[in-house]
Amino acid sequence: MPLINDGNVVDDGHIIKASSHPAVAVHGHSKSNSSVLHRSLHSDPLRVVSAKGNYLHLSNGQKIFDATGGAAVACIGHGDERLRRAVSEQMESISYCHSLFYATSATEELANVLIESTVGEMAKVFVVSSGSEAMEAALKLARQYHVEKAPKESQRSHFIARQQSYHGTTLGALAVGGHVARRALYEPMLSDTNSRVSPCFAYRGKKASTEPDATYVERLEAELDSEFQRVGPQNVAAFIAEPVVGAALGCVPSVSGYFKAIRRVCDKYGALLIFDEIMSGCGRVGPEPTERYPKPLHAWQDPLVGVVPDIMTMGKGLGGGYMPVAAVLANHRVIDTLSRGTGSFSHGQTYQGHPVACRAALEVQRIIRDDDLMTNVRKQGGLLGGLLKEKVAIHWAVGDIRGKGFFWGIEFVADKDTKAPYDPSDTVAMGIHELAMQEPYNISLYPGTGTSDGRLGDHVLLAPAYNVTEEDIRYIVDTTASVIEQFFRPHIDRGALRVKYAPLALGSMA
Repeated sequence: MPLINDGNVVDDGHIIKASSHPAVAVHGHSKSNSSVLHRSLHSDPLRVVSAKGNYLHLSNGQKIFDATGGAAVACIGHGDERLRRAVSEQMESISYCHSLFYATSATEELANVLIESTVGEMAKVFVVSSGSEAMEAALKLARQYHVEKAPKESQRSHFIARQQSYHGTTLGALAVGGHVARRALYEPMLSDTNSRVSPCFAYRGKKASTEPDATYVERLEAELDSEFQRVGPQNVAAFIAEPVVGAALGCVPSVSGYFKAIRRVCDKYGALLIFDEIMSGCGRVGPEPTERYPKPLHAWQDPLVGVVPDIMTMGKGLGGGYMPVAAVLANHRVIDTLSRGTGSFSHGQTYQGHPVACRAALEVQRIIRDDDLMTNVRKQGGLLGGLLKEKVAIHWAVGDIRGKGFFWGIEFVADKDTKAPYDPSDTVAMGIHELAMQEPYNISLYPGTGTSDGRLGDHVLLAPAYNVTEEDIRYIVDTTASVIEQFFRPHIDRGALRVKYAPLALGSMA
Protein backbone atom coordinates (compact mmCIF):
# COMPACT_ATOMS: atom_id res chain seq x y z
CA MET A 1 0.00 0.00 0.00
CA PRO A 2 1.37 3.47 -0.88
CA LEU A 3 2.30 5.62 2.08
CA ILE A 4 2.35 9.38 2.46
CA ASN A 5 5.59 10.72 3.84
CA ASP A 6 4.87 14.42 3.71
CA GLY A 7 1.13 14.80 3.44
CA ASN A 8 1.20 15.29 -0.31
CA VAL A 9 3.73 12.92 -1.89
CA VAL A 10 3.33 9.18 -2.32
CA ASP A 11 6.22 7.12 -1.01
CA ASP A 12 6.01 3.47 -2.08
CA GLY A 13 8.01 2.38 0.95
CA HIS A 14 11.26 1.67 -0.90
CA ILE A 15 14.52 1.47 1.02
CA ILE A 16 17.11 3.99 -0.11
CA LYS A 17 20.83 3.61 0.43
CA ALA A 18 22.80 6.04 2.48
CA SER A 19 23.83 9.36 0.96
CA SER A 20 26.96 11.29 1.81
CA HIS A 21 25.14 14.60 1.63
CA PRO A 22 24.50 16.03 5.11
CA ALA A 23 21.09 17.39 4.12
CA VAL A 24 19.71 13.99 3.20
CA ALA A 25 17.85 11.91 5.76
CA VAL A 26 18.09 8.19 5.02
CA HIS A 27 15.04 5.96 5.35
CA GLY A 28 15.52 2.48 6.69
CA HIS A 29 19.13 2.89 7.84
CA SER A 30 19.12 5.27 10.78
CA LYS A 31 17.09 5.71 13.90
CA SER A 32 15.35 8.80 15.12
CA ASN A 33 16.73 10.25 18.33
CA SER A 34 13.80 12.63 18.77
CA SER A 35 10.86 12.14 21.12
CA VAL A 36 8.68 13.85 18.51
CA LEU A 37 6.63 11.69 16.15
CA HIS A 38 8.07 13.28 13.01
CA ARG A 39 7.03 12.54 9.43
CA SER A 40 9.52 9.67 9.40
CA LEU A 41 10.36 7.28 12.20
CA HIS A 42 13.70 6.46 10.60
CA SER A 43 15.37 9.85 10.76
CA ASP A 44 15.04 13.32 12.21
CA PRO A 45 14.44 16.37 10.01
CA LEU A 46 16.93 19.17 9.89
CA ARG A 47 16.16 21.87 12.41
CA VAL A 48 15.36 25.45 11.55
CA VAL A 49 17.32 27.56 14.01
CA SER A 50 16.02 30.93 12.78
CA ALA A 51 14.02 32.52 10.01
CA LYS A 52 13.90 36.03 8.64
CA GLY A 53 12.25 37.41 5.54
CA ASN A 54 12.42 34.78 2.80
CA TYR A 55 15.12 32.66 4.41
CA LEU A 56 15.19 29.67 6.72
CA HIS A 57 18.50 29.09 8.54
CA LEU A 58 19.05 25.38 9.19
CA SER A 59 21.02 23.55 11.85
CA ASN A 60 23.51 22.25 9.26
CA GLY A 61 24.45 25.78 8.24
CA GLN A 62 22.31 26.00 5.11
CA LYS A 63 20.31 29.09 4.22
CA ILE A 64 17.17 28.06 2.32
CA PHE A 65 15.13 30.49 0.20
CA ASP A 66 11.51 29.73 1.11
CA ALA A 67 9.83 30.02 -2.29
CA THR A 68 6.72 28.20 -1.09
CA GLY A 69 6.01 29.77 2.28
CA GLY A 70 6.13 26.26 3.73
CA ALA A 71 2.80 25.13 2.30
CA ALA A 72 1.65 28.52 0.94
CA VAL A 73 1.48 29.79 4.52
CA ALA A 74 4.18 32.43 5.20
CA CYS A 75 2.52 35.13 3.12
CA ILE A 76 4.38 38.07 4.69
CA GLY A 77 7.65 36.21 5.20
CA HIS A 78 9.30 35.14 8.43
CA GLY A 79 10.25 37.05 11.56
CA ASP A 80 8.17 40.20 11.10
CA GLU A 81 8.66 42.33 14.23
CA ARG A 82 5.14 43.73 13.99
CA LEU A 83 3.78 40.26 14.62
CA ARG A 84 6.04 39.72 17.61
CA ARG A 85 4.81 42.95 19.16
CA ALA A 86 1.14 42.25 18.38
CA VAL A 87 1.23 38.75 19.88
CA SER A 88 3.14 40.00 22.91
CA GLU A 89 0.61 42.78 23.51
CA GLN A 90 -2.26 40.32 23.26
CA MET A 91 -0.65 37.95 25.75
CA GLU A 92 -0.23 40.81 28.19
CA SER A 93 -3.97 41.42 27.91
CA ILE A 94 -5.61 37.98 27.62
CA SER A 95 -4.20 34.74 26.18
CA TYR A 96 -7.21 32.45 26.54
CA CYS A 97 -10.83 32.47 27.58
CA HIS A 98 -13.64 30.05 26.85
CA SER A 99 -15.75 31.22 23.91
CA LEU A 100 -18.88 29.73 25.47
CA PHE A 101 -18.77 32.42 28.16
CA TYR A 102 -16.67 35.30 26.83
CA ALA A 103 -15.66 37.32 23.78
CA THR A 104 -12.44 39.25 23.14
CA SER A 105 -11.61 42.34 21.15
CA ALA A 106 -9.08 40.43 19.04
CA THR A 107 -11.70 37.98 17.82
CA GLU A 108 -14.32 40.68 17.21
CA GLU A 109 -11.88 42.90 15.30
CA LEU A 110 -10.63 40.04 13.13
CA ALA A 111 -14.20 39.04 12.26
CA ASN A 112 -15.03 42.64 11.32
CA VAL A 113 -12.00 42.86 9.03
CA LEU A 114 -12.87 39.57 7.33
CA ILE A 115 -16.53 40.50 6.82
CA GLU A 116 -15.46 43.88 5.40
CA SER A 117 -13.11 42.09 2.99
CA THR A 118 -16.15 40.33 1.48
CA VAL A 119 -17.96 43.69 1.03
CA GLY A 120 -20.67 42.35 3.30
CA GLU A 121 -21.37 39.24 1.21
CA MET A 122 -20.57 37.08 4.25
CA ALA A 123 -22.39 37.54 7.55
CA LYS A 124 -20.50 35.71 10.32
CA VAL A 125 -17.04 34.30 11.05
CA PHE A 126 -16.14 31.17 13.02
CA VAL A 127 -12.43 30.99 13.96
CA VAL A 128 -10.61 27.70 14.56
CA SER A 129 -7.01 26.49 14.60
CA SER A 130 -6.47 24.66 11.30
CA GLY A 131 -7.80 24.22 7.79
CA SER A 132 -9.02 20.70 8.49
CA GLU A 133 -11.00 21.98 11.47
CA ALA A 134 -12.46 24.72 9.31
CA MET A 135 -13.66 22.19 6.74
CA GLU A 136 -15.18 20.01 9.45
CA ALA A 137 -17.08 23.04 10.72
CA ALA A 138 -18.19 23.97 7.21
CA LEU A 139 -19.63 20.49 6.63
CA LYS A 140 -21.53 20.63 9.90
CA LEU A 141 -22.80 24.13 9.19
CA ALA A 142 -24.10 23.08 5.77
CA ARG A 143 -25.89 20.11 7.30
CA GLN A 144 -27.43 22.20 10.08
CA TYR A 145 -28.60 24.81 7.58
CA HIS A 146 -30.71 22.26 5.74
CA VAL A 147 -32.08 20.71 8.92
CA GLU A 148 -33.21 24.09 10.21
CA LYS A 149 -34.47 25.33 6.86
CA ALA A 150 -37.39 22.89 6.73
CA PRO A 151 -38.27 19.39 7.98
CA LYS A 152 -38.28 18.02 4.43
CA GLU A 153 -34.68 19.17 3.96
CA SER A 154 -33.31 17.14 6.87
CA GLN A 155 -32.34 14.23 4.61
CA ARG A 156 -29.61 16.32 3.01
CA SER A 157 -26.34 14.78 4.19
CA HIS A 158 -24.52 14.00 0.94
CA PHE A 159 -21.58 16.12 -0.22
CA ILE A 160 -20.21 16.26 -3.75
CA ALA A 161 -16.62 17.33 -4.34
CA ARG A 162 -14.13 16.72 -7.15
CA GLN A 163 -11.66 14.00 -7.99
CA GLN A 164 -8.03 14.72 -7.07
CA SER A 165 -9.19 17.22 -4.47
CA TYR A 166 -7.93 17.75 -0.96
CA HIS A 167 -9.89 19.40 1.84
CA GLY A 168 -8.17 18.28 5.04
CA THR A 169 -6.86 15.33 7.01
CA THR A 170 -9.55 14.89 9.67
CA LEU A 171 -12.00 12.09 8.87
CA GLY A 172 -14.89 14.26 7.69
CA ALA A 173 -12.72 16.50 5.53
CA LEU A 174 -10.74 13.52 4.22
CA ALA A 175 -13.95 11.73 3.28
CA VAL A 176 -15.24 14.51 1.05
CA GLY A 177 -11.87 14.97 -0.67
CA GLY A 178 -10.64 12.90 -3.58
CA HIS A 179 -6.93 12.62 -2.88
CA VAL A 180 -6.39 8.91 -3.52
CA ALA A 181 -3.14 8.47 -1.59
CA ARG A 182 -4.27 10.36 1.48
CA ARG A 183 -7.53 8.40 1.62
CA ALA A 184 -6.06 4.94 1.00
CA LEU A 185 -5.14 3.88 4.54
CA TYR A 186 -8.35 5.20 6.07
CA GLU A 187 -10.94 4.17 3.47
CA PRO A 188 -12.74 1.74 5.84
CA MET A 189 -13.26 4.60 8.30
CA LEU A 190 -14.53 7.21 5.86
CA SER A 191 -18.16 8.19 5.42
CA ASP A 192 -19.84 6.99 2.22
CA THR A 193 -22.16 10.00 2.02
CA ASN A 194 -19.76 11.65 -0.39
CA SER A 195 -19.05 11.44 -4.10
CA ARG A 196 -16.91 13.20 -6.66
CA VAL A 197 -17.05 14.54 -10.20
CA SER A 198 -14.28 15.60 -12.57
CA PRO A 199 -12.21 18.65 -11.68
CA CYS A 200 -12.05 21.67 -13.96
CA PHE A 201 -8.54 20.85 -15.17
CA ALA A 202 -8.13 22.20 -18.69
CA TYR A 203 -4.68 20.70 -19.32
CA ARG A 204 -5.92 17.15 -18.79
CA GLY A 205 -9.69 17.53 -18.92
CA LYS A 206 -10.32 19.13 -22.29
CA LYS A 207 -10.85 16.75 -25.20
CA ALA A 208 -8.35 18.81 -27.16
CA SER A 209 -6.45 22.02 -26.62
CA THR A 210 -8.75 23.62 -29.16
CA GLU A 211 -11.95 22.67 -27.33
CA PRO A 212 -13.74 25.94 -26.44
CA ASP A 213 -14.06 26.75 -22.75
CA ALA A 214 -17.84 26.96 -23.13
CA THR A 215 -18.03 23.40 -24.49
CA TYR A 216 -15.80 22.10 -21.72
CA VAL A 217 -17.93 23.85 -19.10
CA GLU A 218 -21.10 22.36 -20.57
CA ARG A 219 -19.67 18.87 -20.17
CA LEU A 220 -18.69 19.49 -16.56
CA GLU A 221 -22.05 21.06 -15.77
CA ALA A 222 -23.85 18.07 -17.26
CA GLU A 223 -21.66 15.68 -15.27
CA LEU A 224 -22.46 17.46 -12.01
CA ASP A 225 -26.17 17.53 -12.84
CA SER A 226 -26.06 13.79 -13.52
CA GLU A 227 -24.35 13.19 -10.18
CA PHE A 228 -27.10 15.10 -8.38
CA GLN A 229 -29.64 12.90 -10.16
CA ARG A 230 -27.72 9.73 -9.32
CA VAL A 231 -27.57 10.34 -5.56
CA GLY A 232 -30.94 12.06 -5.45
CA PRO A 233 -30.95 15.87 -5.54
CA GLN A 234 -33.00 15.95 -2.34
CA ASN A 235 -30.07 14.28 -0.54
CA VAL A 236 -27.28 16.68 -1.49
CA ALA A 237 -26.20 19.21 1.13
CA ALA A 238 -23.43 20.99 -0.77
CA PHE A 239 -20.88 21.00 -3.54
CA ILE A 240 -17.28 21.70 -2.43
CA ALA A 241 -14.40 23.05 -4.50
CA GLU A 242 -11.22 25.10 -4.36
CA PRO A 243 -11.49 28.16 -6.65
CA VAL A 244 -7.87 27.46 -7.57
CA VAL A 245 -6.84 23.87 -6.79
CA GLY A 246 -3.75 23.83 -4.61
CA ALA A 247 -1.57 20.93 -3.49
CA ALA A 248 -3.62 18.13 -5.09
CA LEU A 249 -3.24 19.33 -8.68
CA GLY A 250 -0.67 22.10 -8.49
CA CYS A 251 -2.34 25.53 -8.77
CA VAL A 252 -5.10 24.82 -11.29
CA PRO A 253 -7.54 27.69 -11.90
CA SER A 254 -10.96 27.11 -13.43
CA VAL A 255 -11.83 28.13 -16.97
CA SER A 256 -14.15 31.07 -17.57
CA GLY A 257 -17.79 30.33 -16.77
CA TYR A 258 -17.17 27.13 -14.80
CA PHE A 259 -18.27 28.27 -11.37
CA LYS A 260 -21.29 30.11 -12.75
CA ALA A 261 -22.36 26.76 -14.23
CA ILE A 262 -21.72 25.02 -10.90
CA ARG A 263 -23.76 27.66 -9.11
CA ARG A 264 -26.66 27.05 -11.50
CA VAL A 265 -26.71 23.34 -10.69
CA CYS A 266 -26.51 23.95 -6.94
CA ASP A 267 -29.32 26.51 -7.04
CA LYS A 268 -31.41 24.26 -9.27
CA TYR A 269 -31.41 21.53 -6.63
CA GLY A 270 -31.23 23.63 -3.46
CA ALA A 271 -27.69 22.67 -2.46
CA LEU A 272 -25.12 25.00 -0.93
CA LEU A 273 -21.82 25.98 -2.56
CA ILE A 274 -18.75 25.72 -0.32
CA PHE A 275 -15.45 27.25 -1.39
CA ASP A 276 -12.27 25.89 0.17
CA GLU A 277 -9.86 28.84 0.11
CA ILE A 278 -7.51 27.47 2.75
CA MET A 279 -4.57 27.43 0.34
CA SER A 280 -5.61 29.75 -2.49
CA GLY A 281 -7.24 32.49 -0.43
CA CYS A 282 -6.17 35.51 1.63
CA GLY A 283 -4.77 37.22 -1.46
CA ARG A 284 -2.62 34.33 -2.69
CA VAL A 285 -3.98 34.47 -6.26
CA GLY A 286 -4.01 38.28 -6.41
CA PRO A 287 -7.53 38.87 -7.78
CA GLU A 288 -7.93 41.85 -10.10
CA PRO A 289 -9.93 44.79 -8.65
CA THR A 290 -13.42 45.37 -9.98
CA GLU A 291 -16.09 47.96 -9.27
CA ARG A 292 -17.81 45.46 -6.98
CA TYR A 293 -14.58 44.40 -5.25
CA PRO A 294 -12.14 47.33 -5.36
CA LYS A 295 -9.79 45.66 -2.84
CA PRO A 296 -10.23 41.94 -3.51
CA LEU A 297 -8.67 39.44 -1.13
CA HIS A 298 -10.54 36.21 -1.81
CA ALA A 299 -10.14 33.92 -4.80
CA TRP A 300 -13.90 33.96 -5.44
CA GLN A 301 -13.74 37.72 -5.95
CA ASP A 302 -11.75 37.15 -9.14
CA PRO A 303 -13.93 37.91 -12.20
CA LEU A 304 -12.95 34.49 -13.58
CA VAL A 305 -14.89 32.86 -10.73
CA GLY A 306 -17.78 35.27 -10.70
CA VAL A 307 -19.95 33.75 -7.95
CA VAL A 308 -20.33 34.18 -4.19
CA PRO A 309 -20.16 31.02 -2.03
CA ASP A 310 -22.65 30.20 0.70
CA ILE A 311 -19.84 29.05 2.99
CA MET A 312 -16.10 29.54 2.63
CA THR A 313 -13.05 28.42 4.56
CA MET A 314 -9.80 30.31 5.11
CA GLY A 315 -6.44 29.28 6.57
CA LYS A 316 -2.70 29.32 5.82
CA GLY A 317 -2.37 32.95 4.68
CA LEU A 318 -4.88 34.07 7.29
CA GLY A 319 -2.27 34.06 10.04
CA GLY A 320 0.79 33.75 7.81
CA GLY A 321 2.15 30.95 9.98
CA TYR A 322 2.63 33.18 13.02
CA MET A 323 -0.12 31.33 14.89
CA PRO A 324 -2.29 28.29 14.04
CA VAL A 325 -5.53 29.86 12.80
CA ALA A 326 -8.25 29.24 10.21
CA ALA A 327 -11.81 30.40 9.73
CA VAL A 328 -15.24 29.62 8.31
CA LEU A 329 -17.34 32.42 6.84
CA ALA A 330 -21.06 31.99 6.16
CA ASN A 331 -23.31 34.21 4.07
CA HIS A 332 -26.59 35.83 5.12
CA ARG A 333 -28.69 33.04 3.62
CA VAL A 334 -27.11 30.50 5.96
CA ILE A 335 -26.99 32.69 9.07
CA ASP A 336 -30.54 33.98 8.64
CA THR A 337 -31.82 30.40 8.51
CA LEU A 338 -30.07 29.54 11.77
CA SER A 339 -31.30 32.78 13.33
CA ARG A 340 -34.90 31.83 12.58
CA GLY A 341 -34.29 28.36 14.01
CA THR A 342 -32.14 27.41 16.99
CA GLY A 343 -30.20 30.67 16.94
CA SER A 344 -26.85 28.92 17.31
CA PHE A 345 -24.28 26.77 15.52
CA SER A 346 -24.27 23.28 16.99
CA HIS A 347 -20.50 22.95 17.05
CA GLY A 348 -17.67 24.15 19.25
CA GLN A 349 -13.98 23.70 19.98
CA THR A 350 -11.85 24.55 22.98
CA TYR A 351 -9.58 26.91 21.07
CA GLN A 352 -12.11 28.50 18.73
CA GLY A 353 -11.65 32.24 18.55
CA HIS A 354 -8.34 31.98 20.42
CA PRO A 355 -7.36 35.58 21.26
CA VAL A 356 -3.65 35.28 20.48
CA ALA A 357 -4.29 33.50 17.20
CA CYS A 358 -6.92 36.07 16.25
CA ARG A 359 -4.59 38.95 17.13
CA ALA A 360 -1.85 37.46 14.97
CA ALA A 361 -4.26 36.97 12.06
CA LEU A 362 -5.57 40.51 12.50
CA GLU A 363 -2.04 41.91 12.29
CA VAL A 364 -1.23 39.85 9.19
CA GLN A 365 -4.38 41.10 7.46
CA ARG A 366 -3.60 44.68 8.43
CA ILE A 367 -0.09 44.35 7.01
CA ILE A 368 -1.46 42.95 3.75
CA ARG A 369 -3.83 45.92 3.57
CA ASP A 370 -1.61 48.74 4.84
CA ASP A 371 1.48 47.67 2.88
CA ASP A 372 -0.67 47.31 -0.25
CA LEU A 373 0.72 43.82 -0.77
CA MET A 374 -2.06 42.86 -3.17
CA THR A 375 -0.69 45.34 -5.71
CA ASN A 376 2.69 43.64 -5.41
CA VAL A 377 1.14 40.17 -5.78
CA ARG A 378 -0.60 41.21 -8.98
CA LYS A 379 2.47 42.95 -10.41
CA GLN A 380 5.16 40.45 -9.43
CA GLY A 381 2.77 37.53 -9.91
CA GLY A 382 2.42 38.47 -13.55
CA LEU A 383 6.20 38.56 -13.82
CA LEU A 384 6.49 35.18 -12.07
CA GLY A 385 4.04 33.53 -14.45
CA GLY A 386 5.60 35.14 -17.49
CA LEU A 387 9.14 34.10 -16.58
CA LEU A 388 8.07 30.54 -15.75
CA LYS A 389 6.47 30.22 -19.18
CA GLU A 390 9.53 31.75 -20.82
CA LYS A 391 12.29 29.89 -19.00
CA VAL A 392 10.75 26.72 -17.54
CA ALA A 393 7.90 25.72 -19.87
CA ILE A 394 10.38 25.14 -22.70
CA HIS A 395 11.99 22.19 -20.90
CA TRP A 396 11.15 18.85 -22.50
CA ALA A 397 9.90 17.36 -19.20
CA VAL A 398 7.60 20.27 -18.32
CA GLY A 399 4.07 19.64 -19.53
CA ASP A 400 2.23 22.61 -18.12
CA ILE A 401 2.69 25.88 -16.24
CA ARG A 402 -0.46 27.22 -14.60
CA GLY A 403 -1.54 29.49 -11.78
CA LYS A 404 -2.31 33.05 -10.76
CA GLY A 405 -0.72 35.69 -8.56
CA PHE A 406 1.80 34.06 -6.24
CA PHE A 407 0.39 30.56 -6.75
CA TRP A 408 2.02 28.70 -9.66
CA GLY A 409 2.38 25.02 -10.49
CA ILE A 410 4.78 23.15 -12.77
CA GLU A 411 3.63 19.73 -14.00
CA PHE A 412 6.17 17.21 -15.29
CA VAL A 413 5.52 14.69 -18.05
CA ALA A 414 7.52 11.93 -19.69
CA ASP A 415 6.10 12.92 -23.09
CA LYS A 416 4.86 16.40 -23.95
CA ASP A 417 2.76 15.24 -26.90
CA THR A 418 0.84 12.50 -25.08
CA LYS A 419 1.06 14.14 -21.61
CA ALA A 420 2.10 10.75 -20.24
CA PRO A 421 3.16 11.07 -16.60
CA TYR A 422 6.23 9.52 -15.01
CA ASP A 423 5.96 6.30 -13.06
CA PRO A 424 5.77 6.85 -9.30
CA SER A 425 8.99 4.86 -8.89
CA ASP A 426 10.83 7.73 -10.59
CA THR A 427 9.96 9.96 -7.60
CA VAL A 428 10.14 13.03 -9.83
CA ALA A 429 8.40 15.61 -7.63
CA MET A 430 10.19 14.61 -4.44
CA GLY A 431 13.49 14.22 -6.28
CA ILE A 432 13.24 17.76 -7.63
CA HIS A 433 12.37 19.05 -4.19
CA GLU A 434 15.33 17.25 -2.66
CA LEU A 435 17.77 18.46 -5.30
CA ALA A 436 16.51 22.02 -4.84
CA MET A 437 17.15 21.82 -1.10
CA GLN A 438 20.84 21.08 -1.64
CA GLU A 439 23.87 23.11 -2.61
CA PRO A 440 24.17 25.17 -4.74
CA TYR A 441 20.40 25.74 -5.08
CA ASN A 442 19.17 26.04 -1.48
CA ILE A 443 15.55 26.71 -2.39
CA SER A 444 12.28 25.14 -1.26
CA LEU A 445 9.92 23.84 -3.98
CA TYR A 446 6.68 22.22 -2.80
CA PRO A 447 6.21 18.73 -4.33
CA GLY A 448 3.02 16.88 -5.15
CA THR A 449 2.01 13.62 -6.82
CA GLY A 450 -1.12 12.03 -8.25
CA THR A 451 -1.58 15.00 -10.57
CA SER A 452 -2.75 12.92 -13.53
CA ASP A 453 -5.15 10.40 -12.03
CA GLY A 454 -4.65 10.40 -8.28
CA ARG A 455 -1.70 7.99 -8.42
CA LEU A 456 0.35 9.03 -11.45
CA GLY A 457 1.68 12.50 -12.11
CA ASP A 458 4.16 14.93 -10.55
CA HIS A 459 4.24 18.65 -9.93
CA VAL A 460 5.90 21.27 -7.79
CA LEU A 461 4.39 24.58 -6.82
CA LEU A 462 5.69 28.03 -6.00
CA ALA A 463 4.01 30.28 -3.44
CA PRO A 464 6.36 33.05 -2.29
CA ALA A 465 5.66 35.73 0.29
CA TYR A 466 3.56 38.66 -0.88
CA ASN A 467 6.38 41.16 -0.28
CA VAL A 468 9.02 39.59 -2.54
CA THR A 469 10.77 41.86 -5.01
CA GLU A 470 11.36 41.62 -8.75
CA GLU A 471 14.90 40.50 -7.93
CA ASP A 472 13.49 37.71 -5.75
CA ILE A 473 11.15 36.58 -8.53
CA ARG A 474 13.96 36.38 -11.06
CA TYR A 475 16.06 34.42 -8.57
CA ILE A 476 13.21 31.97 -7.91
CA VAL A 477 12.61 31.31 -11.60
CA ASP A 478 16.28 31.05 -12.57
CA THR A 479 17.03 28.71 -9.68
CA THR A 480 13.96 26.57 -10.37
CA ALA A 481 14.94 26.30 -14.02
CA SER A 482 18.46 25.23 -13.03
CA VAL A 483 17.16 22.58 -10.64
CA ILE A 484 14.87 21.11 -13.31
CA GLU A 485 17.63 21.14 -15.91
CA GLN A 486 20.01 19.37 -13.55
CA PHE A 487 17.45 16.81 -12.41
CA PHE A 488 16.61 15.70 -15.93
CA ARG A 489 20.16 15.67 -17.30
CA PRO A 490 20.21 12.68 -19.70
CA HIS A 491 23.39 11.14 -18.30
CA ILE A 492 21.99 10.81 -14.78
CA ASP A 493 20.74 7.32 -14.07
CA ARG A 494 17.18 7.37 -12.66
CA GLY A 495 17.89 4.66 -10.12
CA ALA A 496 21.07 6.35 -8.97
CA LEU A 497 19.15 9.59 -8.62
CA ARG A 498 16.84 7.96 -6.12
CA VAL A 499 19.84 6.83 -4.15
CA LYS A 500 21.53 10.21 -4.22
CA TYR A 501 18.51 12.27 -3.33
CA ALA A 502 16.67 10.28 -0.70
CA PRO A 503 13.46 11.87 0.64
CA LEU A 504 13.86 14.09 3.66
CA ALA A 505 11.58 13.76 6.64
CA LEU A 506 9.76 16.98 5.92
CA GLY A 507 8.66 18.06 9.33
CA SER A 508 7.61 21.53 8.19
CA MET A 509 5.22 20.53 5.42
CA ALA A 510 1.46 20.51 5.96
